[in-house]
Amino acid sequence: MNPRDAEASKEPSMLLQKELLADHYTRLARAKAEGRPVVYTFVPGNLTELISSLGFLPVLPEINALQSAMRKKSADFINRAEKIGHSEDVCTYVKCDIGMSKAGNLGPTGEPLPKPDLLLLSYTGCFTFMKWFELLKQEYDCPVAMLHVPYQGDGEITGAMIAYILDQLRTSVIPLMEKVAGRKLDMSELSRRLALSSRAEDDFVAVLESAKRRPAPIDAYFGGVFYIGPIFSAFRGSDDAVRYYAALRSEVEQRVAAGEGPITPDGPMGEQKYRLVVEGPPNWTSFRDFWRMFSSEGAVFVASTYTKVGGLYDGGFRHDPERPLDSLARYCMGCYTNLNLPSRIDLIERYVREYGADGFLIHSVKSCNSFSAGQLLILRELEKRTGLAGGFIESDLVDPRYFSAANIKNRIESYLQMIEQKRGGKRGAA
Repeated sequence: MNPRDAEASKEPSMLLQKELLADHYTRLARAKAEGRPVVYTFVPGNLTELISSLGFLPVLPEINALQSAMRKKSADFINRAEKIGHSEDVCTYVKCDIGMSKAGNLGPTGEPLPKPDLLLLSYTGCFTFMKWFELLKQEYDCPVAMLHVPYQGDGEITGAMIAYILDQLRTSVIPLMEKVAGRKLDMSELSRRLALSSRAEDDFVAVLESAKRRPAPIDAYFGGVFYIGPIFSAFRGSDDAVRYYAALRSEVEQRVAAGEGPITPDGPMGEQKYRLVVEGPPNWTSFRDFWRMFSSEGAVFVASTYTKVGGLYDGGFRHDPERPLDSLARYCMGCYTNLNLPSRIDLIERYVREYGADGFLIHSVKSCNSFSAGQLLILRELEKRTGLAGGFIESDLVDPRYFSAANIKNRIESYLQMIEQKRGGKRGAA
């Protein structure tokens, strides 16, 4: 398929998202000349509405890394980071971002990303984030605002946890952000943006839950990573996000009405033989090949945990304009990587049952302990609870050295055969 045909096959929502991203990177390229402050921050538990209310433009280092991988640049960046001393065992998101910064820190548009005026670490379940920002602090020598988010060790959010976060926001995080931005926070503007977030979140959840239908009109993993783009990054709390998710929802509803499945790398999906739930991030270096390994077998993902790292909206959470800071605190603590293992197991079991899945698959990535720790325990417990076959495959986020296509394809085919055997056993028993 030539580039012009590929562009023509993209759905309107994908073209709209591409336009939004291009505009964002253009604004970033002009930020220093226009005097706009720039903040580097992470996806899980990000404070996007607060950031934009104070006039900051955000840069998200994990997004830089995965975009580099999809553009086949991550291997060189990782190699560059390892040459200056970063171990092979360090998170490859980190090494890719460090290597990218050493190579000129060019964004997807080919223009240099601006240096940060502030590093905002809203810590949610990943120790590596702290070490990552220590490295960026050395690189850029700018202030660091840290919001420590309590881990849901007992599987619940308590009043003391909320109070702890509110105290940090009021006494250290917001004052430092105001100092760097050169202006005071307008709470009415923050509330306005949270109201926009809530509208977009309603449409986003409708898109995710459309996969309960047969055929599923979306792939909630490979398509899902595109759907989460605006709401997990720079656009939550904006009119652009509201516009994008309304368009996406309309597009998906049209596919439902037509009885159509998702668009795969090879066009509209045909017969859906296997409905799966997946735990773990995707591989970014061979994203389309990875997707084809499933779509070519008639396997569609109806729910995924990775699309919840930036918020569990399908669990009922919405940003609340009436309680802005309280709402931000609850959002940070509810992200998937801040849940304990029993809560994660409960969530996946719910997805398996509510979405009528034939099985569940774990994609374990070498780089990410936040995801990979305990995944074998998750697998065994889910097999026991659901009686369904669980699959386990391994690769990495952005390091192509750990994506063994033949091995992964063989495991996927074996796993789908397991599902067939289970089906055959049930038919025989009946």
